[in-house]
Amino acid sequence: MSINKEQVKTALAHVMHPDEGADLVTLEMIQDIIVQDKYISFTLELPEKNDQLANRLKQDCEAAVKKFIDKDAVVDITVGINISRKRSNEADKQKQPPQHQPVLPGVKNIIAVASGKGGVGKSTVAANLAVALARSGARVGLLDTDIYGPSIPTMFAVKERPNITTDKKLVPIEKYGVHLVSMGFLVDTDQAMIWRGPMVTSAVKQFMQEVQWGELDYMVLDLPPGTGDIQLTIVQTVPLTGAVIVSTPQNVALDDVRKGVSMFNKVNVPVLGVIENMSYFVPDDMPEKKYYIFGKHGARNMASKLEVPFLGEIPLREPIMKSSDQGTPIVSSDPSSAAAESFIEISNRIEQALIVRNKEKDSTEKVEIKFRP
Repeated sequence: MSINKEQVKTALAHVMHPDEGADLVTLEMIQDIIVQDKYISFTLELPEKNDQLANRLKQDCEAAVKKFIDKDAVVDITVGINISRKRSNEADKQKQPPQHQPVLPGVKNIIAVASGKGGVGKSTVAANLAVALARSGARVGLLDTDIYGPSIPTMFAVKERPNITTDKKLVPIEKYGVHLVSMGFLVDTDQAMIWRGPMVTSAVKQFMQEVQWGELDYMVLDLPPGTGDIQLTIVQTVPLTGAVIVSTPQNVALDDVRKGVSMFNKVNVPVLGVIENMSYFVPDDMPEKKYYIFGKHGARNMASKLEVPFLGEIPLREPIMKSSDQGTPIVSSDPSSAAAESFIEISNRIEQALIVRNKEKDSTEKVEIKFRP
C-alpha cells in the first residue's frame, strides 16, 4: 500500500509538543511533506534554535511514522527556524492586531537601498552609507532584509545574538553608531534558510514591527536584489521616504536599474537617485590613474535617461573589500581615505535630497497592492 501525505499528518498528530500542550500538526510545525514510496521527508519548524527540543521531536516524529504507517519507512527530517511563528496564548490574544499598530513610529526617514541584480555591492553601499549618516550625528538603524543571504553580520563583525526585552521585542545590536538587525544574528552562519515566500515576508514584517528600534533619524533598509516578495512586502508595510538604486556600470546591471526605478515609480516611492559602484579602478601606486574596467559612466547615463538624480561614483578599491570582510566599514576604519570620502559625499547628497523631498512632497503612504485574478 502506498503512503500518502494525509497518513503522514495523521501519524504526526500523535506527537505532542512538550511545552505547548498540542500536537505538531495543530501547531503547524510540520511543513513541506514529501512522500515517495517509503521515503518520507518534511520540515520541522521551530520558533528559535533549540537543539535539545529539535532532537527530541525528531525522534518522536520518526517513531510515530514507523508505528502508525510503516516500520520500514525512511524518515528524513529537516529542522527549520521560523521566527515569525507565534505561540498562541492569552496575552497574544489581548494584543492589538499588528496591522492596526503603527510600524516604525519613531523613525523619521526610511530609505530603501536596492538593486536590480545581485553582485553590485549593494550591502557594502548600505553599510557604509549607514555609518556615514551616523558619523554626521544622526540616529541611524540598518535593517538587513535579505533573509536568504544576510551580509550585515560579516560587514559589522557581529557574532553575538541580540537581547530580547520582557515584552519579547528584539533589541538591535549597536556598532559604529548604527543600530543593526539581521536574520544572520539569529541563525548559525552555516544554516541555510530553506523558506517559502510567506515565511520570508513574515520575518521581514517582524523585524519592522517587533524590534525595539526607538527614535531614529534614518532607517536604512538593505534590500535583497530584484523586485520580488520582500520589496512588495516592505512598501505594503511601511511608508518609504525614498529609495536608492545601486548599480555597476556594465549593461547587464543597468538593464535591471530600469526595473528597479520602474517598480518604485509604480508604488509611488520617490527614487532619491542612482549610485554607481565599482565605477573605476585606481592602482595604489598610481592614484592619478583611472581604469574603467566595467565601462564608463554607465549608471550616470542611465540615471539621466530615466530622469532620476545621479548620486555619485564609488571606485573599485581593495581597501573597501578588505574593510567589509574584516567587519569594519571603510567609512569607520579609514574615513579620510578617498574611498570613504565617496561614501560620505553620497550620504550628504542623500540627506539633502531627503530635505528637499520632505519639503516639496507629502509623506509616502503604505501601498495597497491588489492582484487581478
